[in-house]
Amino acid sequence: MSAIRQVVPLGAQWPGVDPFLFAVHHRDEFPAAEGRTMRPAASLEGRSIGGDFSGKDGWSMYHGSDVPGFPQHPHRGFETVTVVLDGVVDHSDSLGAAARFGHGDTQWLTAGAGISHSEMFPLLNPDGPNTMELFQIWLNLAPEDKAAEPYFDMFWSEDTPVIARGEEGAAARFRVIAGEIDGVRALDPPPHSWAARPENHLAIWIVTLDPGVSTELPAFDPSATRVLYNYGGELTVAAQRLGYDAAVLAPEAVTVTAGTDGAAFLVLQARPIGAPVVQQGPFVGNTREDIVTAMEEYRAGVFGTWHLDRNDPVHAHDETRFARYPDGREKRPVSSR
Repeated sequence: MSAIRQVVPLGAQWPGVDPFLFAVHHRDEFPAAEGRTMRPAASLEGRSIGGDFSGKDGWSMYHGSDVPGFPQHPHRGFETVTVVLDGVVDHSDSLGAAARFGHGDTQWLTAGAGISHSEMFPLLNPDGPNTMELFQIWLNLAPEDKAAEPYFDMFWSEDTPVIARGEEGAAARFRVIAGEIDGVRALDPPPHSWAARPENHLAIWIVTLDPGVSTELPAFDPSATRVLYNYGGELTVAAQRLGYDAAVLAPEAVTVTAGTDGAAFLVLQARPIGAPVVQQGPFVGNTREDIVTAMEEYRAGVFGTWHLDRNDPVHAHDETRFARYPDGREKRPVSSR
């Protein structure tokens, strides 16, 4: 039996398999900042401001008009898992939570019954490029959890398990966002997440292989589905070479081998929820009526009040990584970055 059940070329939005709705990978080589304004010190001419996904000169403004990013927008009925490998994200939301996170941190947000938030990409370095690399994964909620109270949490890079197999320069590294590998478990997910139930076998790993390195992805429960998204270099899975592709894997253990320039891939795995999915933009329900209700309640302000003066807020230039929770608690990582 083949180790790969299906291969799909990747586009801008990576296809998800239940319970994952989709994933996106952003990598932007933003230019130097304009002083301490956190804006790009570059002309915005030729960009569709408010909807710039052009990748012009190696970066996009997305929905930002001043600072790149995603100003205030709503979510309902699912979770966002945002892993920032490089650069920082400034978060604000209608619950009153706020954060600056990056450099390996993960923000896990259960939208549940509804939340509005903004995700801006402040440029902090006025002297050189401002590299940004992140993943955002949309993870569905089970029908009984779609009306859960919204939940915000931050997992600092310093606390996130990274498993290294092999010696420096010839190693495989697994950043364990969810699930378990080699007997090491990830940090606890939010309480209403599909990931919070061990019987769902949910895993999120970001894996990097040094050039020529081989490693084994362990077997998994056949009730789950595992998808490998190869985004960084040539990769061989069993005897099949992958380019910029997604591969649905069989449940048996499989050996993966990097090409001469190394490789990087994302693994998403879980038992399907199996419920109907009806999605319109940032609203995910089980029926069309769920979507109509979400739109009506968003317009009526049920998702909470946006309490900030701007729809695209950023924190102070000198602010370091922090998370302020809706109850006023504030947490910071051990590192001062």
